[in-house]
Amino acid sequence: MSDSEVAVAKTVLIHGPISRTALAGRLGLSPASLTRLTRPFVDRGILVELDDVAEGVGRPSRPLEISPDLGTFVGVKITGEHVYAVATDVRARLLDEHVTALDSHDPALVLTAVERAIDRVVATGAPAVGIGVSLGGISDGSVVEWASFLGWTDVPFGDMLHRSTGLPVRVENDLIALTEAERWFGAGRGIDGFAVITIGAGVGYGVVAGGAVVRTPDAGIGLGGHIPLDPHGPICQEGHRGCSQAMLTSGSIAAQASMALGRPLTYDEVLDLARSGDPAASSIIDSSARALGRLIALAANLTLYSDVVLAGEGMRLFDVAEQTVRATVVESRDPRASEVRLHIDDSGFTGWARGAAAVAIQDAFDRLS
Repeated sequence: MSDSEVAVAKTVLIHGPISRTALAGRLGLSPASLTRLTRPFVDRGILVELDDVAEGVGRPSRPLEISPDLGTFVGVKITGEHVYAVATDVRARLLDEHVTALDSHDPALVLTAVERAIDRVVATGAPAVGIGVSLGGISDGSVVEWASFLGWTDVPFGDMLHRSTGLPVRVENDLIALTEAERWFGAGRGIDGFAVITIGAGVGYGVVAGGAVVRTPDAGIGLGGHIPLDPHGPICQEGHRGCSQAMLTSGSIAAQASMALGRPLTYDEVLDLARSGDPAASSIIDSSARALGRLIALAANLTLYSDVVLAGEGMRLFDVAEQTVRATVVESRDPRASEVRLHIDDSGFTGWARGAAAVAIQDAFDRLS
């Protein structure tokens, strides 16, 4: 199929149901060209025509929609401790999910854990037609060139999983995968440019510009993790004082509170204490919330986009200290600047795995050409 035909299918996937008039307008096509380009997809059952809808003056329009019967897509997010797997439909809508612990970082044993998780999430649904895998690190789409949480270098994990399942597999950096999911199916759908900030075990930063995710050789390194945010803040493991990793990661926040209160505390326990008014926990969470506000403002200032998506498994920080975060964003922006629009994705690890499913969906549509 031609690039124009694939562009039609992708546009219906992202923006459908969509009338032919709106579809032609988005793609700059004449009605005749649109009919020619959509016919192969309708004939193959990839696109379906819905019932007639009145569209201004003239003949009713039959909107086009992506077929709901294109199979199940699997997304797998691998961390240092767990495998998170989801099954989704063609629009990355959640059908099932499963979490399994990792007992080893040996690639063969991780492969076994991933296989078990995939079997669980597709056991009762439609057959899987594609798999996406995301992890913290760098991949060329199949080979994991570097993954710090797993201690991997040049592991052909995509080929390994393809051989064991017989399905197309795409391996992607987790932040890029999540950003793609937000662009196609999530909070950033329909927005031409925005930043993505994730907080949790690490701090992630991605950018969509001109309707496309920015991909560079540095995109998978995690450069958002050491942006200085507080000159008086704690020191991260790399020796940076008050950087985003020191101020915003769940491990650092838990460690600060544990030291201040003299007992071991988890991230959620610190947030619970702050919400209940504990002075030490409240002070730590307030500082982290202000740091998050500064990071959001920096993202908007440096990209010149005023839409920012917040996501990641550490999003309870925003839930507990939303007012402080928002006030700091305003304080950190020029008063003449556009208002920053925050788009919240609080789905946690499910969101990460759904991002992996999104790149599997993208891969399937890329193969149409």
